[in-house]
Amino acid sequence: MLYELSVEIMPKPGIADPEGATILRALHALGFDVTKRVAVGKVIKLQVEADTGEEALQAAESMAAKLLANPVIEVARVSLVQEHVASTD
Repeated sequence: MLYELSVEIMPKPGIADPEGATILRALHALGFDVTKRVAVGKVIKLQVEADTGEEALQAAESMAAKLLANPVIEVARVSLVQEHVASTD
């Protein structure tokens, strides 16, 4: 079965995020003073073939730990978006 997963990668708390800081300053300059913090990360969408959703999650978590995220400075959150996606072959 084919599963669609999402890997959200964000900087760990306390890690410099210059892009987020720049956006925060720009929002304040535009009058959006209610904004207190901006963090910029990335989202990676995966389609994984596996027997179960749990196996798909485990595979995506392994991918995130080994390649997609830097565990020293980033946190990766993996979520199952959709089960039984039709094959794109």
